[in-house]
Amino acid sequence: MTTEMQEIAITEENPLLTGQTDAAKVAEDAARILLDRGTEHVIETPHGGLHVTVHGTRNTRRPAILTVHDVGLDSKSCFSPLFKFDEMQEIVKNFTLVHIDLPGQEAGAAIFPPGHQYPSMDTISEMIPTVLQFFKFRSVIGVGVGAGSNILSKFTLANPDVVEGLVLINMDPNARGWMEWAAHKLVSVTSSVTEQILSHLFSQEELVANAELLQAHRERISKAANLANMELLWKSYNGRRDINLDRSCAFKCPVMLVVGDQAPHEDAAVECNSKLDPTTTSFLKMADAGGLPQLTQPAKLTEAFKYFIQGMGYMASSCMTRLNRSRTTSLSSSFSMDGSRSRSRTLSQGSLGGQAGQVPPSPPQTMEVSC
Repeated sequence: MTTEMQEIAITEENPLLTGQTDAAKVAEDAARILLDRGTEHVIETPHGGLHVTVHGTRNTRRPAILTVHDVGLDSKSCFSPLFKFDEMQEIVKNFTLVHIDLPGQEAGAAIFPPGHQYPSMDTISEMIPTVLQFFKFRSVIGVGVGAGSNILSKFTLANPDVVEGLVLINMDPNARGWMEWAAHKLVSVTSSVTEQILSHLFSQEELVANAELLQAHRERISKAANLANMELLWKSYNGRRDINLDRSCAFKCPVMLVVGDQAPHEDAAVECNSKLDPTTTSFLKMADAGGLPQLTQPAKLTEAFKYFIQGMGYMASSCMTRLNRSRTTSLSSSFSMDGSRSRSRTLSQGSLGGQAGQVPPSPPQTMEVSC
């Protein structure tokens, strides 16, 4: 099947670039970003220390992009492939990146002593305001994966004026039910912590089909010096509480939910989507993607993230390239609280990017996009 590349010119609402188009300057900026290892900080909060890595200049006039990773990962292994991706550099050079490592999860972290009480998801979310105060950031755009999505959701609900946008990958707003709890107790007896975490990160299809990726993560987790700390985080995440979401009491900012069509969290993400305001929520269901779309499908996720940022009025002036192909879009009103109804249409230029030279309006309803 042939695909055509189409250039879509977008006029930004809040321009970030000064009009520089010199190729040498662009190449220099890209090289600088890729070589930027960031500055590391340990920030003491009322609930303990947090390891934070900051990339870029601390421009407090724009929101920082704040990331929180999932269980079995740290900020580098979870987000580096996405934010080092070539097409992402247009965003990275205009925003400060703030990567939070959950307690004890960063490389070289000291092992917690026996009996250490690991903080809950709620407690960790209460540590984030101290990070923002330390760097004097007035607002953020949150990007979370798995446990990170849970933590950022709790933080946003408690601090709605601070968060301008949320990208939640593999979001599960629910606590473990009794059946899940019993199944987890059984698995914990028969499987190692490494295998339990792998089952959280990857679907059964991925565990069978992508042996190379699976083996790489199995070795990384099983040989990690802070595996005991990972286990504590894993137990804390499994003990999470429900996040009470409904359309009358939910996020006040634009939200993009992301899940792979082969992810173990697909059903949970669909349920979460049904509880959110469809006028401010976009549901991106990525075809041929599993539990870690930011690692396996960075190009698709970058494209979606660009549109998300641009829709908020912060996207830099650019021509955004995307595949001009037929993609079926099913409106997630089929998962509404009012009943069951569904319809489908083909995703066209007008439905996603708008007419050339225009800013795409906020989505009139939540969309489930297989791309």
